[in-house]
Order: sequence, then C-alpha cells, then structure tokens
Amino acid sequence: MSDSNGTAKATPGSAPRPSDSPKAAAPKPSATPKPSATPKPGGSTAHPKPHAVKPAPGPAAQQHPHPVVVPTVSDPSAWGRVDDDGTAWVKTAEGERVVGSWQAGDAAEGLAHFGRRFDDLATEVALLEARLAAGADARKTKAAAVAIAESLPTAAVIGDVDGLARRLQAIAEHSEEAAAHAKEEKEKARHEHTERKEALCAEAEKIATESTQWKAAGDRLREILDEWKSIRGVDRKVDDALWKRYSKAREAFNRRRGAHFAELDRERAAAKSRKEELCVRAEELSSSTDWAGTAGVFRELLAEWKAAGRAPREADEALWRRFKSAQDVFFAARNAAVSERDAEFEHNAAAKEELLGAYDHIDPATGLDAARAALRELQDKWDAIGKVPRDRIQELEGKLRTIEKRVRDAVDAQWRRTDPEAVARAAQFRERVAQFEEQAAKATAAGNKRDAEKALEQAKQWREWAEAAEGAVSNR
Repeated sequence: MSDSNGTAKATPGSAPRPSDSPKAAAPKPSATPKPSATPKPGGSTAHPKPHAVKPAPGPAAQQHPHPVVVPTVSDPSAWGRVDDDGTAWVKTAEGERVVGSWQAGDAAEGLAHFGRRFDDLATEVALLEARLAAGADARKTKAAAVAIAESLPTAAVIGDVDGLARRLQAIAEHSEEAAAHAKEEKEKARHEHTERKEALCAEAEKIATESTQWKAAGDRLREILDEWKSIRGVDRKVDDALWKRYSKAREAFNRRRGAHFAELDRERAAAKSRKEELCVRAEELSSSTDWAGTAGVFRELLAEWKAAGRAPREADEALWRRFKSAQDVFFAARNAAVSERDAEFEHNAAAKEELLGAYDHIDPATGLDAARAALRELQDKWDAIGKVPRDRIQELEGKLRTIEKRVRDAVDAQWRRTDPEAVARAAQFRERVAQFEEQAAKATAAGNKRDAEKALEQAKQWREWAEAAEGAVSNR
C-alpha cells in the first residue's frame, strides 16, 4: 500500500519507526540507491556498522560531550527482499518475516527504502554506543536501548536486525558497568573539586588574616571567586559550608582593608593639618635676614615635614609647592646677600693686601717705640677693613702675625734687659756678700778663725749667685 504521496506504508501491526521519534537526529543518506546498484542475491552478507568518531582529548572533548557519529549505508539486499507484489521481507535468525508493503515504485526502490529505515535505526544505536563510551547518563542510555530492542521484532526495516539486537543487548549489559564507572568518576571529580574549594577557602582565610598587599590581595580574592564559580559537582551541603567560609574570609579581609584605609585617611588628615602649620611657619620665616639662624630653622621644618607623613595626594602636592615657595624666597634672598657679601669680602682682602704692603717696613731695630706705634696703627686699620673670604683668612692673618711677632720679640728682649726684679735680686745678692765678709772680718779680729772661714765660705756662695744674676740681666 502507498499513501497519497506515493510513499510506502507499513502493514498493520508493524512498530512505528524509532527514527520518527525526536531522538533520531542522524541525517539520512542523500541519495536513494538505484535498483541497478542493489547487490545481487548471494552477494556479501557483511553489514558495515556505523562507526563513532570520538573527539580528541582536551577542551574540544569538553565542548562536545557526545562523539560525532558518521552514518553508513548498509546493504539491504543481503538481509531481505521486496516481492513484485510489494511485500517486504527481512531475514532473521528465526526466519523471514514480513515488515511491510511497498506500493510506491518498483521492488528495488522499496528495498532501498526499508534499508534506509534500518540505517536510521542503526545510527540511533551507534549514537547510544557513543553516549555510553563518552560517559553520558548510563541509565537513560540503557532505557533507550531497551526501548529500541523491544521494537525490533516489529520494526519495518530491512538489515542486520539480529546484529542490531546484539549491539543493543551489549549496551544494556555494559550500561551498569558504565554507570558504576561514571559514578566512580563523578565521586572522584566531586572529591577533587571539594579539595580544590577547600584549598581556595584556606587561601582566602590566609589572605584575610595576613595580607597587607591590599590591591594584590583583593585581585586574588576576585580570581578565587571566578575559579569558585567554575567548579561544579560538589555536594550541596559541603558546598554551602565552604561558601560560608570563603564569604566570611572575604568579609574579614574587606573589614580589615576598610579599617586600614580609614586609619590611613585619619593619618593623612593629621598630616595635612601639620603641613599646613609648617607652611604658615615657613611663610613667616621667608622674609628673615638672619641667614644662618633661619637656614637652620628651615632644616628643622623640612625634617618635621618628612616626619609628618603623606597628606591626601592633591593636597600634599599643593602644600609642598607652598612650603617650597616660602623656602625658595628665603634662600634666594640669602644667596643674593651672600653674593653681595662675598664681593665685599674680596674687596676687603684686596685692601688688607695693600695695607700689609704699606706697613711691611716696620723694623724695631730702627726704633722700638716707632715700630710699636706703627703696629698699633696697622692693627686699627686692619680691624676697620672688616672680614675677608674664608679661604683667604689664614694667608692674610699669617702675614699680619709675622709683623706682630717681629715687634713683640723686640719688646720682650728689651723687657728682659731692664727687668727691675732681676736687677733687685742681683743687688740683694751683693748685699749678702758684703754682710758675710763683714762677719768674717769681725771673727778674724776676735781670733775666731773657724767662724771667719765659715762666713767667707758663705760670702763666696752669695757672690757666685750675684754674678749669675748680674750676668743674666746683662745678656738680655
């Protein structure tokens, strides 16, 4: 029989095509085999199975959990026939059975039609095999295999139905093993994912309690969260407990970071207030002409500035410009004054050089009093000229000291020659000599020879001392 479109209809009692169900996703062969292409009876009975092409391991396999199945075209003439009256037969281990009736064309076209229906069914079986091999839901795969197997005895197809039944039986048998393996893999993955989340929790907790690298730590916590979202398959209760640990660690870190920056804000506000005070002080000192003292104060202010810490960035930069401007005003004025002073000192040095040349003629040998008067005049003019450059002081003072020493040595020599104390001591010694000689004369007159000799001996000693004192005065 055929419908209004000329397609074959299955005889009553035949099972609906599994390929008509939503599961049948395999494409049909693009061309219907012509009768001339149909193998002759007695030809090869080999039935090429559809083969599954599995994706390579790696990211691609994760994106395509079910391997792609490439459909193949079977040889229906090896497994059945269509009689001239349109009756379609399939060969099985139990013998031939009628699968339907073809009225839309010749027998070859009918044979090809029922062969395509078998290929569609075989492709579904291949898909189930591929799903089982890929670790898909073994329970659902088994249920689908059992459903197809139950439909095979009445399926309107021509092909290796017995081989298809054996493949479906293998799927059903292996599904339990696959389910156990899938469960084991799932448990293994759950354990690994749980361990990973526990490690992420521990890392987050360590960051929360120890890290002070606020930006890097915050970035790492966000990375942990991104990784956390990608980890699935953890037991719900365990996952909730771990999530609470992570959330608690993140909140603790945020609180600690917030407290740090709040304290930093307070410190910066205090630094700003202190630096404003330093700016006011610097501006008050900028007009000072106490160059040495004020320069020292500015050094102290700069040390206080550094110790005050950082104010908020924009305020800190503005305050520094203000402080430095006041400092620059003072030091610019000081440098100008120093330059003016240096010029004056150079002029003074030249004047002192000229003065030394004018008084280099001082000679005490030609008159000590005149030399002393000239020296006093030189010293007065020297002091009146004023300071000279630091690197000229030693040189110029050395030349002045030479002239002063010349006059001082002459004065000392004269003093030693006319020292009243030395002359008085020599006169006293002479008086003692005279006293002892008078005693010796009286002792001799009295006949006291021993006392006379003693007195003469003492007179001799005092005479030597008197001569030594008189010699010292005369040698000065």
